[in-house]
Amino acid sequence: MSAGGISVHAVDVAEGCPAVGLRVTILVLDGTGPRPLAEGTIGPDGTFDHPVVRGVGVAAGTYEVVFHLGAYFTAAGRAGPHFLDAVPFRFTIVDAAEHHHLPLKFTRFGYAVFRGV
Repeated sequence: MSAGGISVHAVDVAEGCPAVGLRVTILVLDGTGPRPLAEGTIGPDGTFDHPVVRGVGVAAGTYEVVFHLGAYFTAAGRAGPHFLDAVPFRFTIVDAAEHHHLPLKFTRFGYAVFRGV
């Protein structure tokens, strides 16, 4: 993986496939409140394709990634209301030269996200 940046890989483990169309929002949390850094959707290969992956706009600081799971389930035709809706994951980048990969594995009732390689 290249230096710097924030990447996301999302898998709907209950369906056994990439979470195509899952909306992802990345926010910078600084003293002025949340500021949008990136927004988009997961592609056919399960990844988030955005310049932030290559480090554009990424500096040391606190970030929050929001996975819009409720909207994903609705778009997939799964009846709601859903147990999971907008799922936030907050983390800190100390060294902006390091890449931060965030694998997301989820079902309708739970999820795991962590810093991967």
